[in-house]
Amino acid sequence: MMLTANWNYPTAVRFGPGRIAELPDACRAAGMAKPLLVTDPGLSGLPMIGEAVARCRAAGLAVAVYDKVQPNPVEANVTEGIAVLRAGGHDGVIAFGGGSALDCGKVIAFMAGQTRPMWDFEDIGDWWTRADPDGIAPVVAVPTTAGTGSEVGRAGVITNVETHTKKVIFHPKMMPKVVICDPELTIGLPPAVTAGTGMDALAHCLEAYCAPGFHPLADGVAAEGVRLVKAFLPRAVAHGADIEARAQMMAAAAMGATAFQKGLGAVHSLSHPVGALYGTHHGMTNAVFMPYVLAFNRPAIEERIVRLAAYCGLEPSFDAFLQWVLDLRRDIGVPHTLAGLGVDGAKAALIAGMAIADPTAGGNPVPLTGEGAAAIFEAALAGRL
Repeated sequence: MMLTANWNYPTAVRFGPGRIAELPDACRAAGMAKPLLVTDPGLSGLPMIGEAVARCRAAGLAVAVYDKVQPNPVEANVTEGIAVLRAGGHDGVIAFGGGSALDCGKVIAFMAGQTRPMWDFEDIGDWWTRADPDGIAPVVAVPTTAGTGSEVGRAGVITNVETHTKKVIFHPKMMPKVVICDPELTIGLPPAVTAGTGMDALAHCLEAYCAPGFHPLADGVAAEGVRLVKAFLPRAVAHGADIEARAQMMAAAAMGATAFQKGLGAVHSLSHPVGALYGTHHGMTNAVFMPYVLAFNRPAIEERIVRLAAYCGLEPSFDAFLQWVLDLRRDIGVPHTLAGLGVDGAKAALIAGMAIADPTAGGNPVPLTGEGAAAIFEAALAGRL
């Protein structure tokens, strides 16, 4: 099977093993001569970052590195990154890493030329129109995990430490100009990280597919993304050097983020406050909530899930699809309850309130109330389906 292609939906994607070699050309295509590479401390010491920097410098690009991004990036990471970008006279950003580095890098590039506070651009109504589009620096995105799909997204999630909430900062021009999806960069991911990020990709595809509204393009992309996860996530977890599985999961991640322009739902609206309050891994938190949200939404999505089950080669029934999700979670090491993530019920009421205020709540197929959010949280805490 050929695993190399050039895509232009939703942006220019250079996909395939070894394509990280094209990073200097991608930077030039995005209009950069002096990029700032934004990553996290865990990646910055690995050979892939050193090689990327050396490759850019050999090609005449004056690249520098900002590597202080936290696992759940906060405003201070954005502020520090902007200071480094401005001090160095950088003309764009290479966002290099997992979802946190990609999100933070995109927001740094977005905020570099803005005068208003970052929180003024939260994904609420038309707040994005407050931005000066001419002040947005270009981005080249290089994902090193197969989960968030942030490389093809128009937003970045930043935690507000004062309110302990995750905020979605959005602008259409936050979309990276060029994406390099090289599955070889994911080969070293440990099984647990592969599982968590892979379940994040599944959550994006599944919630986008179930979100209400007319968007057959997103539906088709999402359904194929779910099928790819079913076929290849267990292989990627069990055999980390399986390049086909790694490539197909990287495709599924990008597909999920492409599809969720249609909407997300309660999986994400509950995961965001839990992650902000307890510091849990986002993809793994999504994975724990997933079956409980499916059960909650069943009256509104059963017919769609039956079609999706058939497409994925399962018995065409809601119960068969739900059982597949449960079996997949068990097989790749996802806890069955929130307790497995170190989450207790002490903040249940607060989490329910934060969940219904989260921007992703509006895409849930069954309108999400405080009572509904609390019921899902309690079910996930007790393991009750």
